[in-house]
Amino acid sequence: MSSSEATGFSLEPSEDVLDVQQWVHEFARDVVRPAAEEWDEREETPWPIIQQAAKIGLYSMDFFANQWLEESGLGIPVAFEELFWGDAGIALSIVGTGLAAASVAAVGTTEQILEWIPQMFGTVDDVHLGAFCASEPDAGSDVGAIRTRAVYDEAAKEWVLNGTKTWATNGGIADVHVVVASVHPDLGSRGQASFIIPPHTPGLSQGQKFKKHGIRASHTAEVVLDDVRIPAGLIVGGMEKFEERIARVREGRKAGGQAALKTFETTRPSVGAMAVGVARAAYEYALEYSREREQFGRKIGDFQGLAFKLADMKTAVDASRLLVWRAAWMARSGKEFNSAEGSMAKLFASETAVRVTDEAIQILGGNGYTRDYPVERMHRDAKIFTIFEGTSEIQRLVIGRTVTGLPVR
Repeated sequence: MSSSEATGFSLEPSEDVLDVQQWVHEFARDVVRPAAEEWDEREETPWPIIQQAAKIGLYSMDFFANQWLEESGLGIPVAFEELFWGDAGIALSIVGTGLAAASVAAVGTTEQILEWIPQMFGTVDDVHLGAFCASEPDAGSDVGAIRTRAVYDEAAKEWVLNGTKTWATNGGIADVHVVVASVHPDLGSRGQASFIIPPHTPGLSQGQKFKKHGIRASHTAEVVLDDVRIPAGLIVGGMEKFEERIARVREGRKAGGQAALKTFETTRPSVGAMAVGVARAAYEYALEYSREREQFGRKIGDFQGLAFKLADMKTAVDASRLLVWRAAWMARSGKEFNSAEGSMAKLFASETAVRVTDEAIQILGGNGYTRDYPVERMHRDAKIFTIFEGTSEIQRLVIGRTVTGLPVR
């Protein structure tokens, strides 16, 4: 018996995961990559690509649920790496709904999960989108500063929401929005809850659509809530659990999970996997270029200085993947992130994506700086991973607090 068999530990993905990897890779290679430049220039949601993904089952509740529940935890990281290897902007348009779905799946009731997550994806013939709305103009990393208010109207048995959300993927064009709002402002983030806003709800509208540095095929916009009224039962997790949580907070006891924070904990390894995909794509392109490009009568990959760059790029990509896989496996196995392993994966992979795409441009020289070569787009796309779902600085803060046990500020 081998040592790996004796311990039950293996880095080899299961056959099911490998099948998904190949399937998503082929879609990324044959459908996503050929369309990447066009949709980056158009800065529009690539509806035809999303519809193609839906037709093969890649854009669906079943796909996301099956991969989240895959035994090793590697289903989503492997699939996301391949999809973002194709193109980050188009890929984010395909997986962006998953963030809203994850926010409901994390703490929602069974009834909410069964009713609203399918509506976020729609059907093959009628594709829908979901949007998760947490950030605000004055509350990005500081989640406790959220000003969007949710007030309960006892007489009508409705919640009334007012405020402005920003930087929302699919914001304003989504069929279902999940909005984080403050119910008890005196309690900061502990007094917040998430709310499901059904399609065509009066008072919800799209504000400014942002013109971005990268991931330009993904729609990002403000979401304005003006006296938005929703039924009492659309608070994620239900009224009873929310009231119990608030009572525990006021009594000084452990409050349990808040939907927004639970969402970020769940998705950080997935964001890391996205970054790995972009970094790997840039590394592979630079590698092939170095094998073909000649200067001074030699292939440029033959020069030690450039070969060392490629060595560092490859090492960083593989190290990032291993951190992502560890965090994903821990999350699926129910193991606590006692050293902030999710934040470690997201931090290292995102900064790797920025460094590797920068080096890819350097290897291509003047060609790399033009839009005739894809590494320029990859470099623009990579930067977002150090910003959204917790900046690199916030990840370091989380890791620092976790490993020291002190209130690092």
